[in-house]
Amino acid sequence: VVSGSEDGTIKVWDHESGDYMKTLKGHTNNINSLAFTPAGNYLASSSNDLCIKLWDFNTYNCVRTLRGHDHTISDVIFLPLQNIIPSASEDSSTGMDVAAANAKYLLSASRDHTVKLWDMETGFCDHTFTDHTDWVRTLAVRPHDGAVWASAGNDPVINVYEANVNSRQKLCELRGHEHVVETLSFVIEETFGKDRGGSNAKHKETVRDYLASGGRDRTVRLWSLASASCLAVFTAHENWVKAVLIHPSGNYVISGGDDRTIRVFDIKANRCLRTLENAHDHFVSALDMHHTLPVMVSGGIDQVVKTWVLD
Repeated sequence: VVSGSEDGTIKVWDHESGDYMKTLKGHTNNINSLAFTPAGNYLASSSNDLCIKLWDFNTYNCVRTLRGHDHTISDVIFLPLQNIIPSASEDSSTGMDVAAANAKYLLSASRDHTVKLWDMETGFCDHTFTDHTDWVRTLAVRPHDGAVWASAGNDPVINVYEANVNSRQKLCELRGHEHVVETLSFVIEETFGKDRGGSNAKHKETVRDYLASGGRDRTVRLWSLASASCLAVFTAHENWVKAVLIHPSGNYVISGGDDRTIRVFDIKANRCLRTLENAHDHFVSALDMHHTLPVMVSGGIDQVVKTWVLD
């Protein structure tokens, strides 16, 4: 488990024992987001210091710093490789082996109202998306095929794009939140995971079309990308929603927020199934989950990272 903090450090923890393993130092201000490559061998971090740093998780060294945003960088996420043949040189100028990382591009969202697309072979910004009119806070990429990504923030429109870096086509805009959108999530699953077919193939197809969002209007929303429509609005939270994820089964949305709770919503029944009251002693700011193990991790303003085993 890896966590980033307002103290400017990244800490690495053993998720089974909870033991602290290592601290990565390099940023000079708050760390706002962390993202592993699909292969898990590199980590990207973003900060208020206007930098994105790339860390090699074999050596724990910072191998590259990317600069280009004019304000706080709120979120970063890798686009999984989509049949892109990396250029012949193994030794890319970012110090990242693109083929081994299973990612060639990185997306970053910023308070400068833009999303940038970075080429991880060259370390240069390939494209700047300027569709948002205010602070862009959150990004999500559909993991099973890496073909779609979404961004959202203060304006409070959710923009959804095709991940093809040549066409860069916007697929739809999702409107409904009445305040800042803080968080987005596609269903949690393995990048390019093998499909087993069978009876649940139809369910899987449905679930992969879902996008969940949470915001300062205290709602968690579930969207269908195919119809560009809102399927459900969950209103159980009593304060801002800061983190959402769609459970790997595709049956539940899990969320955390400033009411200090973590809530589980049943998509089919359209209701709040379970509430973990006082999940943290302060606001819940982050949630993540393993794509196969029933393990969830939460972070809070109380400076604590918790691991939860899901039943």
